Amino acid sequence: MRLSPTLSTYIGRQFLVWFLAVLGGMLAIIYLLDTVELLRRAANKPDASFELVVGMGLLKLPEIGQEVFPFVVLFGGMYTFWRLTRTQELVVARASGISVWQFMAPVLAVALLLGLAQIMVLNPVFSAMLSRYEHLENRYLRGQTSSLDIARSGLWLRQTGETQRYLIHAESVVPGTVTLRRVMVLLEAPGGRITSRLDAESATLADGHWLLREAWYNRPGLPPEFLAKYELPTDLTEERIQSSFASPDTLSFWELPGFIRTLETTGLSSVRHRMHWHTLLARPMLFAAMVLLAAAFALRHSRTGGSLALIGTGIVAALVLFAVQDVVLALGLSGTIPVALAAWAPAGVAVMLGTAALLHLEDG
Repeated sequence: MRLSPTLSTYIGRQFLVWFLAVLGGMLAIIYLLDTVELLRRAANKPDASFELVVGMGLLKLPEIGQEVFPFVVLFGGMYTFWRLTRTQELVVARASGISVWQFMAPVLAVALLLGLAQIMVLNPVFSAMLSRYEHLENRYLRGQTSSLDIARSGLWLRQTGETQRYLIHAESVVPGTVTLRRVMVLLEAPGGRITSRLDAESATLADGHWLLREAWYNRPGLPPEFLAKYELPTDLTEERIQSSFASPDTLSFWELPGFIRTLETTGLSSVRHRMHWHTLLARPMLFAAMVLLAAAFALRHSRTGGSLALIGTGIVAALVLFAVQDVVLALGLSGTIPVALAAWAPAGVAVMLGTAALLHLEDG
């Protein structure tokens, strides 16, 4: 029997309503906990006002919010199927000859659309919010005065301080090191005016300074001066430089491919960003897997009883799935397995498990 458009719309709307309800509840809890933590961190920061911290909490919300989306799909799907079965609506649908695959189709369609909307529409907005949050966090909570930017023209680094300010440009980075190649340094006055320029073959980060080799020192009105070595003070460390790179979460789905190419061109590792991009691509499949698991655990009780125990089992199974996903992603980041396999395998395995469970439930 063919599922009518009216019934499809009704089931899909029910899932969307409960998805939004669960999402709103989770985001409210996340926002409350994050804001309390930010207030604790800002307690000894005189420049961090209460209004600023509240705004930062909103900007940080997508950081964890995007991670709980699959759980929201799972819980929304489980409650939708459980409620429709409890009210005998799905029982009547089954009695009229509609299979589990037919009344699951609208929910799967909505889940796939939600996954596409997250990566294509919401992700760029969330990325901009996270980028703004990290800027405010570095400025008001961490007190960092350095920033690093990678563009198509190479690598840019700005150092600001009370005694010396400068802007460094390098064409590339020696892989696995903190050595910049073909470096240009623009020294600035406190007002932002360029006072002199250094052109060096390389610059290596040492303890408290950049060591420039084979540098030419250019100043207005004076002839260029050759320096075999020149030390440029800095408060950067290797760890701070690594943390200053644009994290994958602050880049939108549309920006990531170009940024990955830029990283590879400049000799920097792009594993984290490629992993993030493939993980985003796999989101619709992961959402579909959550619907299949929700149906497998929420619908079974109509025949066997014990609904609460089965739903609890479904939640535990989802937690195990996400724990395994973290392990697989860690293996991908370490280079043990290919990045694409690490990103797509958890969603693919979850789809197969959910499909097998439903086949056993419906036809077994």
